[in-house]
Amino acid sequence: MKLNLSKPICFFDLETTGVNITNDRIVEISILKVHPNGKEESKTWLVNPEMPIPKEVTEIHGITDEMVANEPTFKELAKEIHNMIKDSDLGGFNSNRFDIPLLAEEMLRAEVDFDMKNRLAIDVQTIFHKMEQRTLSAAYKFYCDKNLDDAHSAEADTNATYEVLKAQIAKYDDIENDTKFLAEFSSRKKFADFAGFLVFNKKGEECFSFGKHKGKAITEVLENEPGYFGWFLNADFPLYTKKVLTGIKLRSLNNKLD
Repeated sequence: MKLNLSKPICFFDLETTGVNITNDRIVEISILKVHPNGKEESKTWLVNPEMPIPKEVTEIHGITDEMVANEPTFKELAKEIHNMIKDSDLGGFNSNRFDIPLLAEEMLRAEVDFDMKNRLAIDVQTIFHKMEQRTLSAAYKFYCDKNLDDAHSAEADTNATYEVLKAQIAKYDDIENDTKFLAEFSSRKKFADFAGFLVFNKKGEECFSFGKHKGKAITEVLENEPGYFGWFLNADFPLYTKKVLTGIKLRSLNNKLD
């Protein structure tokens, strides 16, 4: 089946040095770009993470320090990758909670201005979990009746994710072939920053989701406790979260000047 697209969508998968969004790095990235006319293009890069890959992680994805030693760093690849995805929505498996936040960190570290404001994000895992409660390998078997022999290979996982989404749309009558619907359906709690430190309340206001200010409107906290902003920027939070918080602060200041 053909996806009903209003703009390109890039399905992508990352293999990394670990699962810490702030501190870990990408070692492989694969992107499958699907255009509204059905044209597909794909690209896979091995990436030098500039840090050791833990043995237990190598045992999962099979990528060793030796394999990436002479590969380009993400900073060297960032502009090429950004050029491929900049006009597109994004799709992945567990991408809203891991792949997109980590990609954002790598982009911002490479001084590429990555933002999700004008794009949709479709998390195929969320759709799958809402419908069937399984892993990607099981999803591939369930929806496509195929075995995912190269699981934890970024390219194999990326292609499987794309095939699973098309099969999900074909299987369920109440899932629309529309990127906006799919993005909304595959979202969980409404986050302002993807990492989940900043969330929206029922009024649509950005709030902190943790600590002493949990549930409080960010604009209210920053006005009543100005030093909290500086503490946040100097603490160990993702760069994209800091970027979003800074944007909220600037917006608040501009509103006061108007």
